[in-house]
Order: sequence, then structure tokens, then C-alpha cells
Amino acid sequence: MSEHEYDVLIVGAGNAAFSAAHAAREEVDRVCVLEKAPRAELGGNSYFTLGSFRATYHGLDDLRPLLAELDEREAATFDLAPYTADDFAGDMMRLTRGRTDQALMRTLVEESFPTLRWLSGHGVRFKLQSDNQVFDVGGRKKFWGGGTIATVGGGIGLIEQHLAAAKSTGIEVRTEHRMTGFLVDATGAVAGVVCRTPQGERVIRARAVVLASGGFEADTRLRAVHLGPGWDTAKVRGSRYNTGEGLLAALDIGAQSYGNWSGAHAVAWDINAGPFGNRVLTNKLQRHSYPFGVTVNAEAERFVDEGADFRNYTYAKIGSAILRQTGGVAYQIFDQRGVRLLRTDYGHEGATRVVADSIGELAGLLGLRPDRLERTIAEYNAAVGDAPFDPTVLDGLSTAGLEPPKSNWAQPIDQPPFVAYPVGCAITFTYGGLRVDEDAQVLDQAGQPIRGLHAAGEVVGGLFYENYPGGSGLMSGAVFGRRAGRTAARHSRAGQ
Repeated sequence: MSEHEYDVLIVGAGNAAFSAAHAAREEVDRVCVLEKAPRAELGGNSYFTLGSFRATYHGLDDLRPLLAELDEREAATFDLAPYTADDFAGDMMRLTRGRTDQALMRTLVEESFPTLRWLSGHGVRFKLQSDNQVFDVGGRKKFWGGGTIATVGGGIGLIEQHLAAAKSTGIEVRTEHRMTGFLVDATGAVAGVVCRTPQGERVIRARAVVLASGGFEADTRLRAVHLGPGWDTAKVRGSRYNTGEGLLAALDIGAQSYGNWSGAHAVAWDINAGPFGNRVLTNKLQRHSYPFGVTVNAEAERFVDEGADFRNYTYAKIGSAILRQTGGVAYQIFDQRGVRLLRTDYGHEGATRVVADSIGELAGLLGLRPDRLERTIAEYNAAVGDAPFDPTVLDGLSTAGLEPPKSNWAQPIDQPPFVAYPVGCAITFTYGGLRVDEDAQVLDQAGQPIRGLHAAGEVVGGLFYENYPGGSGLMSGAVFGRRAGRTAARHSRAGQ
């Protein structure tokens, strides 16, 4: 075996890639991870996340063995309802309007909790999301929206733990290797990749390849071509290296494109954030507490139902709604009722915010017409109902006769000082990708596996359409990464 030959080669270095590497290493010896970015920027989009994993469980007792540390006295105050396979599948069906690939979705749902346990066995440490996923109601701490568990240290911790596990098992990690194409042998099987490196072009041979290099969200041209007008102006929430080369290279050798190529996960983001993800602030630039205030555009008009559903089920599409507004900008407005419910991200030093004692003054500071914002807030306040407010359920506290409505958590905006957060759109990842089967084998145009080629993570299409349940991306990357690594290792062994 030559210097650059491996049993399994993984392209990418995020959560899906390392999950594939760990699974492959369980069965074969020579496993290598290739990353386009320099080592200082390793981790893909996973690095920039909260580290949230959506998984099924029956209660706290299921999760307790996975938790790195748990204060049992505090845990006694938690109300943690089961999140069943039917719940997870129902969320996937509802949010994608039934378009999700049924076989892939069922694999994701059924393998979610076993994959968490498997990750834990590889040194990934978990905690309960008891900061931004819990509200105190009647002396009890209630989780909501299916978001329960995350990695210790968030996305940064997740990648650090993956790297430590890879080092301990002898998985090689090569950075500054930009894949430019696949090696395909005389039988049509993938037999390695071609990379551009600081030392020049390299051919790296492997018996099987796992593609886990993400989508095309960091390429302005591809965003404009596939997502449509205006998307070239969106900011990128995560890695600046996810520019789609791996995806396009797979299509060039006959892989089948699949999924929602005109759709993307996109969020409300601090208006003054940089063009790409910030490796210090990571997810702290997100602005996800809009259900507890109102959001207006440059015309000082509401344009979205802020309370349509839990944040976990709407945040991935709020960014595209903002992008469609004049200038691609919006303003989240809260009074002191709402301020008490803001996520911790809003409190970081440097967050863009404006504070005023009156709505008119707030408008002036934001550059909005005071009369228009005063009218919008007055009309909203007049339409608010009188049902009990409960942030842990869809409480039905809604507006009447207002367009767009606010379906839940509609409290008046009348307790000064008022606070506004200017936001824009930041894209997280693209929904279109490659078609794979349940074993993460990449399929060709005829629906047959391309031998030696497997895929996982955001490069895979077919799971998400238009919307997305929070935490299902990392979970999908781990589930299909594990399957891809295992299947690639078995293909590699069969070829020996």
C-alpha cells in the first residue's frame, strides 16, 4: 500500500465527517479525514452550532447515562415530556409538508437515540439544554419544542471532542486539501480523490470514499443560481469553506441530485455580523426570541407570524422571510415583558441593540418613520387577546383581525423601556444535495449505488424542504455519518 492509500477516505471535517471516520475506524485500520480549511478553521458548520441534537427519548432516565454532569437537585425541578419516534417523524412530516424522503427520515428518527449513545461511547459529552430551552412556569422548569440535549461546549466542544477521539484511535487528519475531483476506476467505482494542496496537486487513493463536505451556501454564485435573486447578499452563518466543490464533483461522475435545491436553512442574524461565521461568537449572533416580541421591516410593518410555532420549528425559515424585505433588514422589538424571555445570545457584549423610552423615539433611532411604527404597535396591541400566557406551550394567546396574525404568545408591547435588535439573514446550509440510500451509499441517475462512494451531512438532499426542526441537522450528520463510515469500511474490506 502506497503512502497515500487508505481503506476509507472522508472528505470534510465536521460532525458528519468525524462520525463517518469513527465508524470506519471500528472496522478498518487506515482512515483519513481530508479538510479544505487550514487547521485553525477546521470543523465545518458544526463548529458554529449550539451543539443541539434532536433525538427520541422516553424521559430523563433515558438521557441520564449520556449526561456529563447533572445536578440531581435541579433535575428534580424539571418537567421533561417524552419525545417519541412518532413525535419526531410528525415534526419532520409537518415542517417539510410531507416532502421528506420517507426512508431516510425513518432511519434518522429510529437511529437518533442509539447514535447518541454511540457518540457518547466515542467521547462526545452531552448536557441538558437548560439555559435556552427551559422556562420557569409555576415553579417547574419546562422544556419545550423537542430541544433537550446538546454537546458540552456547544459546536466548539463537539469538534474538540471528535478530534480527541480521532487522535486516540489513529485517524489521520489532513488540512488544506481541497478536493477537485474523484478517481474512478475502469469498473466505474470511486477509488480516491484529487486534491489541491499548498504543495501542489495530489492524488490520494482509497478503497472507499465518504463525502461529508457540506453544501454550497458559502458560494455567492451558486446561491444566486439555485436559491434565487437576493441570496447572493445573504451572510453566511458558518464556514466560509462550504462552497460546494465536493457536491459538484459527485454530480460530475453521475451522482443523482436530490431534494430542495431552491431551499435553505437561514436564520435571523445580528445586522452587524461579518460576512462569514465568527469563530469566537459562533451561534451568539443568532436572534431567535422573536416569538416574544414583534418583527417589523423597513416600512415599520409586521410581515411574519412571530408566534406561528415554537422557535425550534420556525427559526430556520425566518431568515428567508427577512431577506425578502426591503434592504434585507428587519427589527425585532420587545418591551420589558419580552426582554425577560430573551435567549442568552441577546446579552453578549457587542450585540446590536437600540433602547428607547417610547416607540416614537425607538423608531427615530432605527431610522424608521415614527408615525408608522407607532401605528403598527398600536394596532398590534389593540388586537391582542386575553388568554393565559405560557411560553412552554402553544398557548393560543393570539391577535384578532390582524394580518399577519400572531398565533401564540401575543402580549402587548407597552412596558418601557423598549428594545430593538436590527437583524438580517444568515444562511446556515442548503437543502439540495445528493441522493443516498439508507446505508448512505450515493445513488446514480438510475438509482443504483455508485460503488465506493458514500455521503453524509449537509451534502445529502431529500430530508429537509422549506423548513427544519432544530437539532435535526447534527443528528442527521451523525446518523448517516455512522452508516456511511460503516458501509464504506465494509466495501473496503470486500475489495481487499
